[in-house]
Amino acid sequence: MSEYFIYYASFNIVGVIIFGIMLGHDLLGVDRQEKQVRYDNVLIAFMLYFISDSIWAGVDSGLFPANKLSVLGTNFLNFFLSAYITYTWIRYVMAVEKVKNRDRLLNRFLILLPVLLSIVVMVITYVINPKMLIDENFKTTGLFDFLFVCVPYLILIVVIIYELKKAVRENDSIEKRKHLYVGFFPIMVVLGGLLQILLMPTLPGFCFSCTIFMLIFFIQSLDDTVSTDPLTKLNNRGQLNRYVSQESNLRIEGKQTYIIMMDINYFKQINDTYGHSEGDRALIILSNALVQAVRSKSMPMFLARYGGDEFIIIAHPREESEIDNLKNSIREILSDLCQKENKDYVISVGIGIEKLREENDSFSKCMQRADAKLYEDKERCKKELKGYS
Repeated sequence: MSEYFIYYASFNIVGVIIFGIMLGHDLLGVDRQEKQVRYDNVLIAFMLYFISDSIWAGVDSGLFPANKLSVLGTNFLNFFLSAYITYTWIRYVMAVEKVKNRDRLLNRFLILLPVLLSIVVMVITYVINPKMLIDENFKTTGLFDFLFVCVPYLILIVVIIYELKKAVRENDSIEKRKHLYVGFFPIMVVLGGLLQILLMPTLPGFCFSCTIFMLIFFIQSLDDTVSTDPLTKLNNRGQLNRYVSQESNLRIEGKQTYIIMMDINYFKQINDTYGHSEGDRALIILSNALVQAVRSKSMPMFLARYGGDEFIIIAHPREESEIDNLKNSIREILSDLCQKENKDYVISVGIGIEKLREENDSFSKCMQRADAKLYEDKERCKKELKGYS
């Protein structure tokens, strides 16, 4: 029985160590956005559960004294922490989805209510007849197992359905992937837990599945940090450098390569007059326009925020006319978005376009030429917008 305890507890200890490393990484980082804080709360809830589950395994294996108090205490603690994991996960999902009024006390209570009711039902059942939950051999009954998973699993199933429906309806590939990740995790938790309860109670399937998929979440968040601009959600400059470092990305057989540099006209004036939050909003509006314009065309393209208010597109058309159509689409879509936003300022862009030449040309040289054309276009745009200044 001690071998069973060591085997079972080892998985939980490894889970605690892995989650502790992830938590330490987050706490030492400078990014403490709401969803990161909620994610860390989920990690803490899991770590507490794994520790509690290891103690339960000690009692279940006979390594620790098995009596009414120890069996009842460890099982009820697991039950409570399982409910707490569910609550922290829902809070994380609401932060990711930016649900309105998610921090209102009433809404937080409504989220917690099913968990509280399940705890009350468990306590009342035990008071009425303890043997309905714990038998003569100090083992939990089927009713206890049902109450243990009933509310948490029902809530997780609701989250799964909610996220998968949003993924189906979402056209943005980045947002779709986010919905799938958030929805996919509970599926694996549910399967891992059911596998342990129904088929292999001595195998910590719940711990195993949770550790794997929280680790996947962590790796995904690191990948987003490395490759994605946090404001616009576009590729960042580092990802651009990685993209252009491969010659096959720049020169595609049967297609031309164009580099398109863009920035916002009078961006400094927007910041100085309306504040940096409005400057950020202007960047988001432009990035949304660029995403829509890129998706409206069939040619291969790479879009990134180069830095500040500068953006870059690497496009591979078959005909030069496709580039002219893209430039017109960018300005038309940006104009439409600006009208919908009803801002007090004008958002317009200068656009510089240069073709990558066949021989003895490089990305950096081509970008410099595109950048020079960008400033020529900016001067033209400023003359048209001189009334604005």
